[in-house]
Amino acid sequence: MKITSYGIHAMDAYKKQVRNVKSDTNKASFADKIEISKAAQELQGVSTYGTERAERVQQLKEDIASGEYKVNARQVAEDMLKYYRF
Repeated sequence: MKITSYGIHAMDAYKKQVRNVKSDTNKASFADKIEISKAAQELQGVSTYGTERAERVQQLKEDIASGEYKVNARQVAEDMLKYYRF
């Protein structure tokens, strides 16, 4: 490619170069692949956690709505101290 060329054709210098195109046999080797780790597979198998948590959340919502939910101030304070003291 000439660096000092002027004119319209100077802009298309790379388009004129011949590219080698490989056959379609190698297209399969470039396909995306995904592998799920064993830990992730185990987590997918544990579906009871989600249902148990949903039931607990629903129970808490009902307790709050009815006014039966009581906050244990001592437990909250102890947990805050544990968190900030490390």
